[in-house]
Amino acid sequence: MVTEVGVERVIGLPLRRKEDLRLLTGSSCFVDDLDRRDALHAAVLRSPHAHARIAALDTARALADEHVVDVITSAELPQPVPRIPMRMYSIDGMERLLQPPLAAGTVRYSGEPVAVVVAESRYAAEDALERIAVTYEQLDPLLAPEEALDPRNPVLHPDAGSNLAAEIQVRFGDVEAAFAKAEVVVAERLQCQRHGAVPLEPRGLLAEAKDGRLTVWGAAKVVHTNKRILATLLDLSEKQVRLVELDVGGGFGGRGEFYPEDFLVPFCALRQQRPVAWTEDREENLRALNHSREQVHDVEVALRADGTLLALRDRFFMNTGAYVRTHGAVVPNMTVALLPGPYRWPAYECTAQQVVTNKTPAGTYRAPGRYEANFVRERILDIAARRLDRDPADLRRQNLIPTDEIPYETGTHTDRHPVVFDSGDFPLLLDKGLDSFEYDEMLRWRARDPGRGRRRGVGLAYFVEKSGIARWEYARVGVAADGGAVAYVGSASVGQGVETVLAQVCAETLGVPFDAVRVSHGDTDVVPEGMGAFGSRASMLGGSAVAQAAAALRKRLIDVAAERLEASPADLTIEGDRVVARGSPAVGIPLTELAGAAPDAEARFECPDMSFPYGLHCVALEADVETGALDIHRYAVAYDVGRALNPQLVDGQIVGGVAQGVGGALLEELAYDASGQLVTGSFMDYLMPTAGEMPAVRVLITEDAPTPLNPLGAKGAGEGGTAAAGAVIANAVSDALGAEAHVLPLTPERVVDLADERRAA
Repeated sequence: MVTEVGVERVIGLPLRRKEDLRLLTGSSCFVDDLDRRDALHAAVLRSPHAHARIAALDTARALADEHVVDVITSAELPQPVPRIPMRMYSIDGMERLLQPPLAAGTVRYSGEPVAVVVAESRYAAEDALERIAVTYEQLDPLLAPEEALDPRNPVLHPDAGSNLAAEIQVRFGDVEAAFAKAEVVVAERLQCQRHGAVPLEPRGLLAEAKDGRLTVWGAAKVVHTNKRILATLLDLSEKQVRLVELDVGGGFGGRGEFYPEDFLVPFCALRQQRPVAWTEDREENLRALNHSREQVHDVEVALRADGTLLALRDRFFMNTGAYVRTHGAVVPNMTVALLPGPYRWPAYECTAQQVVTNKTPAGTYRAPGRYEANFVRERILDIAARRLDRDPADLRRQNLIPTDEIPYETGTHTDRHPVVFDSGDFPLLLDKGLDSFEYDEMLRWRARDPGRGRRRGVGLAYFVEKSGIARWEYARVGVAADGGAVAYVGSASVGQGVETVLAQVCAETLGVPFDAVRVSHGDTDVVPEGMGAFGSRASMLGGSAVAQAAAALRKRLIDVAAERLEASPADLTIEGDRVVARGSPAVGIPLTELAGAAPDAEARFECPDMSFPYGLHCVALEADVETGALDIHRYAVAYDVGRALNPQLVDGQIVGGVAQGVGGALLEELAYDASGQLVTGSFMDYLMPTAGEMPAVRVLITEDAPTPLNPLGAKGAGEGGTAAAGAVIANAVSDALGAEAHVLPLTPERVVDLADERRAA
């Protein structure tokens, strides 16, 4: 994008977030801040069993409570009971495994909704749940993904025929020949545990049916998509449905998808013709929000003795839980697509099997599918480096895709679209990242004696991310009543700074001050279309749409002013809130006087290809072999984002992502017992990283490879801080202990076991 000479440049500056003032002063509005005194309150009865038949369901005692307005079971829903559809990457046959809003006949995970109580208060609704009598006939649960395809085990959805939700296969090159001629073959089973987004603010909704329209507050992430889904499920026209996004206390992939409650609460509001509110508690959030990450990989790599990579072969299971939710096969597809990473592989074969079990359904979580892929690939490469007695950095450098082969088609695909690395200099980023980390100094640090019972290790992990998913975005830019500008965008805000970054793009393109731009988003009555916020797309696609709309509006304003001033458009520019003559700012017209003759400008930016930012994580840590405690001495991330529209926000995204990645690498696990009960259903047991576990992070943001796919040159920045955290910490721990980590998280118990394994060897 070329900015006109003389226009103030704000793109690329570390400006403070516009969002922060209202958040820090308490003037923000989250869904629980909507205090509707006339609202009814809903509470959800959830199955206490992982797998059971519903033999009887009696709501009479609950309905007898004078404070209870309604109790809804599957029998009260439209018949046949609707199922929540996929919004992304459906594979034929997956629709047979979609989730109904309420269980009918069989419950398939602990926490599945069975009934909804609507009462005059949340207290009355919660109390009434205990008076619903349900008789369950328990069935054996199926929990391990490896067991899901064993013909001796039950089929959880009898009409589906099997527990296989989807199978994805990619193959190129002669894999068998590569392994036959390999001088070194490394084969391992590697496992990534189930954990998830756990946003600070749990989900909540307020729905109201009034004057023939349904309004739902509390939507997030993909408001226009969810509006279409809701209208279809309720048999309403889209014009009858309005969704409104409020402030959102964290998204990270889990928030904002369409869940059973996103149907049930509006359904109750329509049924009662009164507002209905619902907010989940933390236990519900941990049991019911999409889980993620659980994969089991059997991976092999073939190499020459000099370290040249010959082939990568992998077969893995993904545990998708009891139902297929809105993401379809996105997560395993992303793993298959980006498992090769930034390296040249003459041959590649990968088979992913997405299976159903009696656990909470799974979906996306920051860097979905790639966190797992990076863990598997970077672990197996580190193990190979030790087998070859090679420095892990040198082995990677030897096999990186060279710059003169960019753009590079990997031979894989995402959502049936070829993966092509659009721009990049992988060797340069490796060198810059190692320099920022001070790799040689950290190797010397590792060599020094840390004292009795302590071991030091250094690890690194390279990754390639993706951005710009869903390939289009909408924006409209107009002049506000005060002479400033308003950018209406289809992108959503989940805390990533959308209102700031898109205001920067609008301000510089239109030529008005940054402080004079307001960004409006998330209300489907105000913004007619949009794809939302997921997959690191808001800056790349939303920013480009804003740039196009702002450029079109700028031209309209100057053209209209030229007619009125009888001047050439080339002699005019925009300064502040006026169109003025260049060199004679006293001659001009206020923007407010031009707005009527220059209506809002719309744009729909389309980009058929995704862009691929890339980066490096480096860690130096110390392990206590007696207690299993880990002390991260240094953590560094280098990330090429093409163009940083606001470096301060990119830095914050990376550091926040590292915090989530460290949590996944060391602490967080949604663990189940043998009966299928979630045993980490509170923060007493589901351990989150605190300031004590979070290291200071050295961040290096590079802009060596702007993407040619959009006018800003920007790639996504939101997921790189998380993407390789599990891999790099596992590599550093393995280096410290001299024993290979195969399973995440690396809890103190697992660290001690690894140390004992080394001593026994």
